[in-house]
Amino acid sequence: MAAGTLFTYPENWRAFKAQIAAQYSGAQLKVASSPPAFTFGQTNRTPAFLNNFPLGKVPAYQGDDGFCLSESNAIAHYLSNDALRGATPSAAAQVLQWVSFADSEVVPPASVWVFPTLGIMPFNKQATEQAKEDVKKVLTVLNKHLNTRTFLVGERVSLADITVVCSMLWLYKQVLEPSFRQPYPNVTRWFVTCVNQPQFKTVLGEVNLCEKMAQFDAKKFSAMQPKKEAPHKKEKVPKESAKPQEKKEKEKKKEEKKPAPVEEMDDCDAVLAAEPKTKDPYALLPKRYSHCWLITTRGF
Repeated sequence: MAAGTLFTYPENWRAFKAQIAAQYSGAQLKVASSPPAFTFGQTNRTPAFLNNFPLGKVPAYQGDDGFCLSESNAIAHYLSNDALRGATPSAAAQVLQWVSFADSEVVPPASVWVFPTLGIMPFNKQATEQAKEDVKKVLTVLNKHLNTRTFLVGERVSLADITVVCSMLWLYKQVLEPSFRQPYPNVTRWFVTCVNQPQFKTVLGEVNLCEKMAQFDAKKFSAMQPKKEAPHKKEKVPKESAKPQEKKEKEKKKEEKKPAPVEEMDDCDAVLAAEPKTKDPYALLPKRYSHCWLITTRGF
């Protein structure tokens, strides 16, 4: 039976997958998500951490035997048992199908729609409207599939259910108000059934469904942005002996030679700085979405 430590930050939905899987399989999992065991942005940048997890991303798993694993789906798979992974080749393939579905079809539009409401991503109306339409397509597929099924694969909870539920968690908590989810009763029934299983509840606590669709709050977004100090400008003391014209020319040459002040950038800013400059922060993304790729650079 697997035993080890999961490094993450609090309320990381990607880490929830591994934690719920461990609840079902009986894997002995310790969670390091707060000081002194783990401080996101510090611990994951230390040489010791990067030696085991070169990208510095979380969640990250280290077994008591020294085995290290990154990427949330791989960690959840490792901590699962055969029942969760799919007991037959066909069931295992179906589980993998839904795990991929969550990553490719659910997470991108969910991120674009939800993250601005949490203040961690700027709002883009066109991208958000497209994300809403894509979420409707996802819900339509799930609703049809669950019309005659209690769970996604087989008759019991599998890693498919765990993964898709976790990827939809913030949708149901933030934006899927009653009128929006009304056409998809099978999905809501399945979601509520899953989150009320003891193994889910131990990790997620009480999950309250959204009553009113959350909206983007510009003040909240502004407050969450890192503050940058303006570069300090030194006052120049003119030399009395220098003539006005000569003094002007000397100062001009000094300004040309003087390097621009360098600001300390976090990982996200560094990625943006390396990209071609554009007026539209969403323009560099795939056509369907806005800049949800940015989310991964901050570890969300």
